[in-house]
Amino acid sequence: MTDRPAPTDIAIHPLIAGRWSPRAYADRAVAHAQVVALLEAARWAPSAYNAQPWRFVVFEKAVDPAAFERAFASLVPFNQSWNVNAQVLIAVLADTLDAKGAPNANAAYDAGAAAMALLLQAHAQGLAAHAMSGFDAPGLRHAFEIPERFAALSMISVAHHGDARALPSTLAERERAPRARLALEEIAQFGGWRQPH
Repeated sequence: MTDRPAPTDIAIHPLIAGRWSPRAYADRAVAHAQVVALLEAARWAPSAYNAQPWRFVVFEKAVDPAAFERAFASLVPFNQSWNVNAQVLIAVLADTLDAKGAPNANAAYDAGAAAMALLLQAHAQGLAAHAMSGFDAPGLRHAFEIPERFAALSMISVAHHGDARALPSTLAERERAPRARLALEEIAQFGGWRQPH
């Protein structure tokens, strides 16, 4: 199942409506050129003062299986369970310091924008990509000697779409469940803030 457009109340661009976070992955290598295109999309994200604080550490199963396995080990057990066929893991980092060494308060926000560009590019390429917070950030930092100034924000797994029927039943159900979001009036207020009812 690769096509699951969001049931939006108002028409939005199909690329955005179509992007979702699958867990059913095929055990088939992702071409290195496709991975580079994901990073190129992220490179062109917006950032405060054009600081570009995002950094990515990329682990390709087909290129460096040992490094991939070390990165895979940082995932929490639940995420390991459905990522057995993941072909690429991408650690999303934010440089918490600016060029002068002062704290960059916008780093995580900007890195998130770059990660979203990467996810949209994956969807545009017909790939499955899923961002995860469930990983051992200190363990990843230690395993790959990532300097302290770089905050590990998330891990994105990438693969070709697989068959949801191969997932455990509870995850297969989630894969097919209707997509849902909070109502627009719950997330946006016009003209100022007011207390929710």
